[in-house]
Amino acid sequence: MGPLVPDIITDNLNLIIGLFLGVAFGFVLEQAGFSSSRKLTGLFYGTDFTVLRVFFTAGITAMAGVILLGSFGLLDLDIISINPTFLYAALAGGAIMGVGFVVGGYCPGTSFCGAAIGKIDAMVFIAGGYLGVLLFGEMFPTVQNFYMSAALGDITFNSVLGISPGLFAMILIAAAVLAFAVTTRIELRVNPGSPARSFPVRYHRLAAAGVLAVGIVLAVLPDYKTRLISRAASASYDSAHPVPLISSDELAFRIIDHDPNIRIIDVRSKTDSTKMSLPGAVAIPVMSMFGKEWRDVLAQAHIKKIFVADGESEEKSAAHLAVLLGYENVLILREGLDDFAASVMHPRPPASAGARGDQDVYRFRQKASAQIAVMIREQKAPKATEHIVKRIVGGCGA
Repeated sequence: MGPLVPDIITDNLNLIIGLFLGVAFGFVLEQAGFSSSRKLTGLFYGTDFTVLRVFFTAGITAMAGVILLGSFGLLDLDIISINPTFLYAALAGGAIMGVGFVVGGYCPGTSFCGAAIGKIDAMVFIAGGYLGVLLFGEMFPTVQNFYMSAALGDITFNSVLGISPGLFAMILIAAAVLAFAVTTRIELRVNPGSPARSFPVRYHRLAAAGVLAVGIVLAVLPDYKTRLISRAASASYDSAHPVPLISSDELAFRIIDHDPNIRIIDVRSKTDSTKMSLPGAVAIPVMSMFGKEWRDVLAQAHIKKIFVADGESEEKSAAHLAVLLGYENVLILREGLDDFAASVMHPRPPASAGARGDQDVYRFRQKASAQIAVMIREQKAPKATEHIVKRIVGGCGA
């Protein structure tokens, strides 16, 4: 999932793209007049709300793009880094920066834009920012307890509100449209020479309706993971795409034979996988299959990936999902681990003397049960390698 990052946009390419985007961003800021301190201070005095409009537009555009790319499987949202929230420090820092914006007339981004064209006040603002960083670093041991208090982790607004990212996007878009309308009226009253007087009202209303329509689409757009999991679990997909089965006896033979051409994928939860983990099994919960941390395990086309779970239905859903994600050579254990435990690990002798084949199967199971039990004890714990997801960091602090 997510071919844009990091498959196409690698770490090195990310730096190159960042350079060009930074130059383009600075150029647009300067052309829009953001190199002037009057633009930012006008927001606080009610004479010019260009900054509010630009930041709302940038935020909504980025948010909509991320949601759409994630919804179509082009961007892996799980590897996007979210800065942890320390509530009290964030509130205090926001207040200090707000005062700094009013007094200095710049934010970090616009100050560098102004300095690039020779604005002395912008250069002084940047120097003050560096001095503030230096002072904060020196004073950090003193304020550390306050800074680290009210730690909320890497939370998001939609998770706090208990709603989907798409629904939150729609709410924010509606708030932005309302803010645009209200601030335009304020600007017209406070500043008779406001450029808002030249706004084509009809086109702006059509644009607002279009943006709200985009918000509605984001709100109803099904989540990519939910959509694929639902499809993988559907009976219609199962009937059209049957998954090859492997019997408990064959799997047991391959295990004791140390077959290098199989890889057992345990898709149960972490708690369940510790009850009985087959030798050499790799524990990959279903939701972890979307990420890239297990690609080296699942993408080996010449290796048979045998998906195991307590029951066959759970195995089928996970195997179908793996196929939908582009993985090949996928099998499932017939009737699941419950049958494996009952037939192989705790074999019962035939009811009667029976056919010779039944006796042979029973002897094999006895031998396999003993050997597999030893292998399980020797491995001590499930060999589920701990993969650390490398998160993509970056963004604008302005």
